[in-house]
Amino acid sequence: MDDSGKIVKVAGPLVVAGNMAGSKMFDVVYVSDKRLMGEIIEFNGDLASIQVYEETGGIGVGEPVYPTGGPLMVELGPGLLQSIYDGIQRPLDEIYKNTGNFIARGVSAAALRRERKWKFEPVVKKGDMVSAGDFLGFVNETEIVRHYIMVPPGISGEVKSIEKGEFTVENTIAILKDANGDREIKMMQRWPVREPRPYINKISPDMPLFTGQRVIDMFFPIARGGTACIPGPFGSGKTVVQHQLARWANAEIIVYIGCGERGNEMTEVLMEFPELTDPRSGAPLMQRTVLIANTSNMPVAAREASVYTGITIAEYFRDMGYSVALMAVSTSRWAEAMREISGRLEEMPGEEGYPAYLGARLASFYERAGMVVCLSSGKERQGALSVIGAVSPPGGDLSDPVVQATLRVVKVFWSLEDRLAYARHFPAISWLSSYSLYIENIKDYVTKNVKDDYFDLQAEAMRILEKESELEEIVRLVGVDALSGPDRLILLTARMLREDFLHQIAYHEVDTYTPIEKQYKMIDTIIYFYNQADNYLKMNIEIKAIENMKIKDKIARMKYIKNEEISSIDKIKEDIDKEFSSMTEE
Repeated sequence: MDDSGKIVKVAGPLVVAGNMAGSKMFDVVYVSDKRLMGEIIEFNGDLASIQVYEETGGIGVGEPVYPTGGPLMVELGPGLLQSIYDGIQRPLDEIYKNTGNFIARGVSAAALRRERKWKFEPVVKKGDMVSAGDFLGFVNETEIVRHYIMVPPGISGEVKSIEKGEFTVENTIAILKDANGDREIKMMQRWPVREPRPYINKISPDMPLFTGQRVIDMFFPIARGGTACIPGPFGSGKTVVQHQLARWANAEIIVYIGCGERGNEMTEVLMEFPELTDPRSGAPLMQRTVLIANTSNMPVAAREASVYTGITIAEYFRDMGYSVALMAVSTSRWAEAMREISGRLEEMPGEEGYPAYLGARLASFYERAGMVVCLSSGKERQGALSVIGAVSPPGGDLSDPVVQATLRVVKVFWSLEDRLAYARHFPAISWLSSYSLYIENIKDYVTKNVKDDYFDLQAEAMRILEKESELEEIVRLVGVDALSGPDRLILLTARMLREDFLHQIAYHEVDTYTPIEKQYKMIDTIIYFYNQADNYLKMNIEIKAIENMKIKDKIARMKYIKNEEISSIDKIKEDIDKEFSSMTEE
């Protein structure tokens, strides 16, 4: 008996097939004899609606559909790092060898190379009892990442045998004996992408994820295991901010998902990342990075797969106890794909044509982030998965349904403004409309490990910037000269904060990254200048004299002081005192 289905309708990326009663929701199927990969997303009797992850041109009614009987799964094991995959975890370098510059339809390739041998070092021995999540051993996958081989979820028992040596991902490295008999353990696991990987429990994130970007770390920090959203119009620098976070965030593993990205932006990542150096180890950055490249001209349904593929890989590394940062650029394109498929399914549309379940889908993605206690029977192991999603609302409209649905579930909002971008102020993150709800969580860590007055300085700097925005209207009406001395000092200090602290050049060898200790010293110096100037104003020093002080040049050049020379910033405070003293003498 033929168990294949038959196509009854083709509507772009949506294919409807009959005779599919034996399949289940979210099962993977192969459409036509070209074997185009798809996923069942709706049933109506024995009719299955299938979103196809490849171009459906030329596919017709009556052609067969072959069920696989299982959901979309990813391969997890040594070989993930340094790989560049498409949305359904096909390695693009392997496909390029087979098909050339363009991905042929129906082509497939193993996500993990089957022929490569890895040197496996066991950490348990024969007779040990192990359970899900326990380490059996490790492989030094790259110079900077140790890849732990874990007992797969749902398995526990006694180690009957375990071997040291060189193995492929398909070789058996250990045999466990449980109630159901012997279980062979390989280095490779498979996991369904739509199902979150299990953990013992989720804990409140209390450590900051420092990024080296001053506006983020000082004013709107994200915690390890946190979620953040970067909405902004075209040209406001979303992609550069995401690149900077991928390069400099103090996470051990980076998963970068280009979800419906423009080809040129994805190309920049693919060309640049292999040449970048990891700031902590000096090794190439790609040695701790997984790239998922899905561009705007790829079939629209594959955007959904790319998001789930990426977060499942990220969860796998989180389960090893690593801090993982996932960048998704841009979730708007994923939402557009949902809108297209929903329209083809003739579902009742929600706001602006997006499906009514848009918010639920976004929430289920972001809630897979978090700081967790990983599965393990021994010593408690914690892992963190931080998710940072860029949103591209049409015309930069923050009332867009995708932005609003995202803001309901994330705790950090970095609002990019075209006004700042046009003024060449980068990163163009607005200090007046952005926010972070993690400040209370990380307060103890920062005051203990950086400085106890860190958040006092942050609050004072924010007060000055907010006061400046109030004064701007008056300045436009009557001019700067009509303001009082204290108000002109606010404008002067706010300008220092904007131009000398918040403005950061991503392509400058020193300014691209600022360690948190240097950030503290920089803002401390600017606030010290403000306090000293305020005191001297009360002693009848002219505001014009303060505005013309030479020390302002040194303050402006603080950002270019090399990280190994940051102690020299302390001397600027002495120079501030000297210049003020000489002014009083005069």
